[in-house]
Amino acid sequence: MATDLIRYDLLVQDALRSVVRKVLADAARNGLLGDHHFNIAFKTHAPGVVAPAAVKQRFPDEMSIILQHEFWDLAVTQDAFEVSLNFSRKPERLIVPFDSITGFTDPSVPFGFKLEPRVSETTGRPPAVEEEKATTPGPGPAKPTPVKPAARAAAPKSAQNPEKPAEPAGETKVVSIDAFRKK
Repeated sequence: MATDLIRYDLLVQDALRSVVRKVLADAARNGLLGDHHFNIAFKTHAPGVVAPAAVKQRFPDEMSIILQHEFWDLAVTQDAFEVSLNFSRKPERLIVPFDSITGFTDPSVPFGFKLEPRVSETTGRPPAVEEEKATTPGPGPAKPTPVKPAARAAAPKSAQNPEKPAEPAGETKVVSIDAFRKK
């Protein structure tokens, strides 16, 4: 079997991360359209993830969040997204690097896929963080612009608990990147 020197698997993963970045940026600008909403799974202790200590303790490896009714101030940068969610009835800010994401679904359509978290073998940090530290002499990247109040999700309050890992809806089809790899 030939060696994949191009690393198509990594290219597909990058393309899928850019899908997440685009739909979140659109939601930050325009709010959620129709019945669309997102379940996003990520590694809680991946480099760059900022979450309350109690949340990281409760979900030491991975957690899922739902962006549907009760989320605020969604902001998207090239490398991460930030959002405020309620945890134990207390609003908290999360920062989730795209490299830490392990799954994305939109149960309204249904659409979804799984990802491998991207971490550098040498430092344990995502490659983007390594490059940023090496090339950015100043205080770091610019902060994202918060979402205007009119663009926030205005749906009614939900009984959903963002601390509970999301369960895939009924017939959600999740495509694993392994399906594209040669065996």
